[in-house]
Amino acid sequence: MEEFFSRISNLLSPEELEIFKNEYKKPSYRGVRVNTLKCSADKPLGLVDGIEAEQVTPFCKDGFYIPADCTFGGNHPLHHAGAVYFQEPSAMSAAQVLAPQRGDKVLDLCAAPGGKSTQLASMLNGTGLLWSNEIVKSRANILLSNIERCGVKNAVVSSCNPEVLCEALEGFFDKVLVDAPCSGEGMFRRDENAKNEWSAEHSDSCATRQLKILESAKKALREGGVLVYSTCTFSYAENEGVVERFLAENPDFELEDCGEKFGRRTLSGFACRIFPMDGGEGHFVARLKKKTSSDFYGFYHSEAIQPTPKKQIPTFVCDFLKSTFYDTSPYERLLLHGDKVYALPADCPDIKGKGVLRAGVYVGNIKKNYFEPEHHLFMSADINNVKQVVDLSLDDERVTRFLKGEEIPVEDTFKGYTAVAVEGVITGFGKVSSGRLKNKYPKGLRLL
Repeated sequence: MEEFFSRISNLLSPEELEIFKNEYKKPSYRGVRVNTLKCSADKPLGLVDGIEAEQVTPFCKDGFYIPADCTFGGNHPLHHAGAVYFQEPSAMSAAQVLAPQRGDKVLDLCAAPGGKSTQLASMLNGTGLLWSNEIVKSRANILLSNIERCGVKNAVVSSCNPEVLCEALEGFFDKVLVDAPCSGEGMFRRDENAKNEWSAEHSDSCATRQLKILESAKKALREGGVLVYSTCTFSYAENEGVVERFLAENPDFELEDCGEKFGRRTLSGFACRIFPMDGGEGHFVARLKKKTSSDFYGFYHSEAIQPTPKKQIPTFVCDFLKSTFYDTSPYERLLLHGDKVYALPADCPDIKGKGVLRAGVYVGNIKKNYFEPEHHLFMSADINNVKQVVDLSLDDERVTRFLKGEEIPVEDTFKGYTAVAVEGVITGFGKVSSGRLKNKYPKGLRLL
């Protein structure tokens, strides 16, 4: 750690350095962000012991600090329901700086495990398009699982090389986030492996890779669009150094004020650094804008992905949707891929050759002469649009039984496919017959 502290000493005064060192004698911050796609921002208040209104983080108005003595964790029903996402507090800062507006087309280029993507999705609120990419396939599958759990409807999830993806989608996006792989210095208090694997040489090599990713990312951005670069490290070479080199090599980009009050300013007051004494683990965020020019020609011109003609969609699929939802307009752009049915986002471009794992909502599967819905369909549904919902309170013993995959008793008034909610947040679904709900909660997600 002495070599690490020596490098940090260039960024802090002697007094600040001592404060910084003392922070490493304390536990790391824990945080949770409420997923406003599925519930109101105050949902955990009163439902989770230890989460109080005054514990809102400075990095996100929907984020809360989790006290050290609070046991709130991944087995809680609200987490299974996608109502919350456990996220280190300062990691919420990058999406806030990107500040997508409803209707924007947004690319999260290095998106796994999905904290920033699901935060961006909540800010888009079902409008526009979110494209979440992760080059490592195993991590991309984790990203996909979190996108599904949080009920995101308007996302494309891919596992593609950034250079290939950004060239294929040149000029398509309004906003791009590059939360770049880094040396992880900001995670030393949380992750012993990050501390043990650190070296100055590794940090410097990360800077080279980060610049290359930024060079790819710029291609996907339209003129006038915004590119946010973030890391969870303190290294000057990986942070300010990468931004300075990128700007020097790309005069069509300019640094913008990050527009937030958290952390401390760097790069002439425009970018933001976060140290542990600022309320979160290490983070760096810079906001760049692509200048406009009359001779810009890089807009994306490829056709949008086309839904399957309605006459090719089996009538029992449409019948199922009509019997399940009051309003079926969110499921008008259906894509039939083999026996799988997807509901495409409105602004979805051509996905061929881009490593796409999923586009839009996985609606379900066509069997020989019937339709079988999927978990994502119900997780992404507005509870007020579902005709049948078994809504359980947190203290109902059926909640644990449902999350374990067991059948549960329900009222005789329910028949057929039915959503299951916890405290008004859809958590899954089942099929009811004779007062028993046959559980459809995915095996890989169940409580043991």
